[in-house]
Amino acid sequence: MHSIPGRRAIMALFLIFLLLPIYWLVNMSFKTNAEIVSTMTLWPHQPTLANYIRIFTDESWYSGYINSLKYVVINTVLSISFALPAAYAFSRYRFLGDKHLFFWLLSNRMAPPAVFALPFFNLYAALNLFDTPWAVALAHCLFNVPLAVWILEGFVSSVPREIDETAFLDGYSFPRFFVKILVPLIASGIGVAAFFCFMFSWVELLLARTLTSVNAKPISAVMTRTVSASGMDWGLLAAAGLTWHMNVAGLRTRCLVVVTRAGGGDCRQGEEPLLLRRHDNDSFRLLSDREATG
Repeated sequence: MHSIPGRRAIMALFLIFLLLPIYWLVNMSFKTNAEIVSTMTLWPHQPTLANYIRIFTDESWYSGYINSLKYVVINTVLSISFALPAAYAFSRYRFLGDKHLFFWLLSNRMAPPAVFALPFFNLYAALNLFDTPWAVALAHCLFNVPLAVWILEGFVSSVPREIDETAFLDGYSFPRFFVKILVPLIASGIGVAAFFCFMFSWVELLLARTLTSVNAKPISAVMTRTVSASGMDWGLLAAAGLTWHMNVAGLRTRCLVVVTRAGGGDCRQGEEPLLLRRHDNDSFRLLSDREATG
């Protein structure tokens, strides 16, 4: 196999291109606004922590992060809870119009959030949900549930049907089978779906700004306060953006660890999960906890 000439130089240029905006964000966050607008420097000449101190001490700023985390976590939990049974149904059952229904769910993902901004605003204002984390979380479910169903349906389809049948023959109820057997087998898929749901809800701005005003304003809306009649507060905006980026980077690392650890539970066609043992007659039997640990 021939190697690509100059592959190290290409990789180095790619990393520089990728990391340069992040470095510039860090650089600006430790500068005063006067230094930023006066000259361009590769590092702060007079480093300051004033921007970070304001973010972590001013309630109007740190409450934006708390509000964002509230509706993002609520949305992720709701999206996965709705998507898991739907993905199982699309994977295991066939009914008239199932493919059309599945495509219709995905088509909701194609629509821009601006299409639903006014209907959601009128609906949640009538239900007294306006300016609450639940309003944004429920609105984001329209986009995240189809994506989660699409992802999880592939993981559920990779689990052999014999596992379902064997569990029911051994007396497992459907809820117990779903929680004890199926969910651990597709844990990596749940992690992937939760990651994408979290990311969409975390960066979405239009619905989050439309459905909140004061009490539940997200950090993406709070960051617009850096614009004033005197100009843009670039240092404060950079510090807020870097803090936002660090939260996402920490989430990515955590999800990678969870998905990697859960990868062994993914049951592909032809593989046997931990709780099943093949008999000579090609039948399966669920092991008890004592047998599985032994």
